Amino acid sequence: MASMSMPGKPSERGAALLTVLLLVAVIAVLAATALERLRIATKIGGNAIALDQARAAAIATEALATIKVSDLLRKSPDRVSLVGDWSGTPFALPVPGGIATARIVDGGNCFNLNGLVLKAGDGVYTANPAAMERFAKLIRVIGAPARSPEAIAAATADWIDTDTEVQPNGAEDSDYAGLAVPYRTPNMLMTDVSELRAVKGVTPELYAKLRPWICALPMALQSKVNVNTLRPEQAPLLAILTPGAPNVAAMQRALLGRPALGYDTVEKFWASSALGGIGDTGSASTDSSVTSKWFALRVDVRLKDGELEQNGLIDASALPARLVSRQWGEAT
Repeated sequence: MASMSMPGKPSERGAALLTVLLLVAVIAVLAATALERLRIATKIGGNAIALDQARAAAIATEALATIKVSDLLRKSPDRVSLVGDWSGTPFALPVPGGIATARIVDGGNCFNLNGLVLKAGDGVYTANPAAMERFAKLIRVIGAPARSPEAIAAATADWIDTDTEVQPNGAEDSDYAGLAVPYRTPNMLMTDVSELRAVKGVTPELYAKLRPWICALPMALQSKVNVNTLRPEQAPLLAILTPGAPNVAAMQRALLGRPALGYDTVEKFWASSALGGIGDTGSASTDSSVTSKWFALRVDVRLKDGELEQNGLIDASALPARLVSRQWGEAT
């Protein structure tokens, strides 16, 4: 009986085997790629679900925080102090799969950059020289590295005001048009303090030094710092309100010596014995307060599958208080 044999030459059989092996290798690579894409898509989908859950938890915590602020002001509408240890004290809200922690502090104890202008009409803003002078004082008092604090103040006012006239030492569109990446001034209120980084003369070092002292409240007015909630280390915010050279040490003494319940009028603070030697206080009593209308909110959500950091601003000028802005991620 004749023996059976594979048709074709040995070289042809080898080529066929090689082709099969290549096909198997290609299919294996395609399968691995498909599985990796499936894994990534599944991970992205899981992250999206976790993020939605974290944001829902943060919004629930916001609601609780606004209620707390409203209750605080209803109990004491004419005087907001540190009584009750509410400022900076964390309070937790258990949420499905984790916990949300919130902290509330006085959001008006800062230098409002938008107060560098005055509202002259609907959507029309003009530079505020008095505020510019105080901003330059603040830069000097905190030791921020600026070649000319007055130039920084003027350029920031020009950034916000609606005209195209350059303040002395200021900066308008023409000063930014020649940059490697040119841009223009927005000519409107700042929505976030990080805009200051784009102002002429503001370096990363200057911005980092200024960041704890400034804010961008949605109003073209200087924020009235609350002498009852201001921390002693924030004394420069009070010192720049007085004419002449700021006396930070006297302000710190006055803040350390305030009554446990706070002052019931701002005039009593400025008449305190700790400030007896500072002389003329100018308009400081009208530019400060014993109440608070803005509150800063920090929310940290920790879930099994994710984390979320959120910063918000609560407007309590009318009750019930309401959240007017939020920012996810670390503050810039």
